[in-house]
Amino acid sequence: MSGFGKNGAPVAPKIDGWTHLRTGKVRDLYRNEDGEILLVASDRISAFDWVLPSEIPNKGAILTQLSLFWFELLGDIVPNHFISDDVPLQVLDRAVIVEPLQMYEIECVARGYLSGSGLSEYETNSAVCGNPLPAGLLDGSKLPTPIFTPATKADIGDHDVNIDFESASKIVGEEVAAELRQLSLKLYETAAEYALSRGIILADTKFEFGADADGAITLGDEVLTPDSSRFWELDAWTPGTQQASFDKQFVRDWLTSTGWDKKSPPPELPDEIIEKTALRYEEAYERITGSKF
Repeated sequence: MSGFGKNGAPVAPKIDGWTHLRTGKVRDLYRNEDGEILLVASDRISAFDWVLPSEIPNKGAILTQLSLFWFELLGDIVPNHFISDDVPLQVLDRAVIVEPLQMYEIECVARGYLSGSGLSEYETNSAVCGNPLPAGLLDGSKLPTPIFTPATKADIGDHDVNIDFESASKIVGEEVAAELRQLSLKLYETAAEYALSRGIILADTKFEFGADADGAITLGDEVLTPDSSRFWELDAWTPGTQQASFDKQFVRDWLTSTGWDKKSPPPELPDEIIEKTALRYEEAYERITGSKF
């Protein structure tokens, strides 16, 4: 799917009846004459803000089908942008037709455990995005209560920047920011409780929202996938150590081991790393949905 151009940049496929709008790290967006959006998840994988030259088999289909599972499960909390999965055969299973939204320019991150950029910020000032936290927490510690930690949206190659609620309010307005916070935490808490029933910890996750044609807040993009979330093995969870995760940790670890400087184009992934990562994404889908991929 998609492939890469001579300069290594992702190239979106041409799809009859759809006009290509833009290409992101993983997804390609198209629009038809009716204004509907075709959201296609490729098999591309990114790490350290780079799109890698290797692809992970079936990754796009897994992300799409897992998002559809969560959209249905969480549909009573907030409306979402899904219209249909009756998509061109060329992108079957890895694409959905969705409602166009005016996207809010913040990432809505909810955290129930301390890790990643949240851990780095906590170690500096004992808080994450303006949320004060108790002393003595470790990498992987469960937080007293889930917290809302918004971030700015970054272009390919740039970092998202964590911000506090006040800064988020300046971007989207205080009333909208408050509603996005409430929705993000409700979605997180509901999904985290379900994930625990499947033997998985939902450590944190990112939501994206937009306004529909009537101005109503609507859930968009992908939802609760290994690309947008940290999923950990419940039985192996041990604060203070690296958690057994259902994501691209194999990729990150291998890239780090090569000595790659993260400033020049990344190397091709070995077949073993591609295979292990593909199996981990597949296992996440099957554990969460209870269905064979």
